[in-house]
Amino acid sequence: MTQFNAAANQRYAVQDYRPRQRIAGVEIVELKRFNDDGGSMTELGRLNDGVHQQLPGFVARQMNYSTMEPLAIKAFHLHKRQTDVWFVPPSDKILLVLADVRAGSPTEGQVTRMVLGDGNSRLVRIPPGVAHGCKNLRTAQSSTIIYFVDVQFSTDEACDEGRIPWDHFGAGVWDVERG
Repeated sequence: MTQFNAAANQRYAVQDYRPRQRIAGVEIVELKRFNDDGGSMTELGRLNDGVHQQLPGFVARQMNYSTMEPLAIKAFHLHKRQTDVWFVPPSDKILLVLADVRAGSPTEGQVTRMVLGDGNSRLVRIPPGVAHGCKNLRTAQSSTIIYFVDVQFSTDEACDEGRIPWDHFGAGVWDVERG
């Protein structure tokens, strides 16, 4: 077996490849993308009276389209009642950061990072009480988020669009991991 010098041996580590625990209530739905010589199509969901067939109990009340400028960070959003379902087109690349701030949750305090888009087609269900924010990882192009919510946006006393600072979980949460 090969031996490393003292400096390398002191800093040597093996990456942990075990699956990470998912935040309670967060769901990921892998979507099928249909390709042909003319392009592609992804079905984001089938609705029966507003209920998403792949996300039982989720009733879509509003659909939104958002763009982010290169390297922009939008964080952190937090809802008491609203569930979000996010989709980032496979042609775009966004870092999604989720943090469970629900008192008493089995995953309270857990922070999870995942890349959306980047060749994949998936939905991410974000329950109330899970803070969420994102960063466009593209350096020269905007990226798109399409998202469904079960509470219609309101600017009056019914507003459920809360915020906590972008660096609440540490500014490093937005850095590209190296290693």
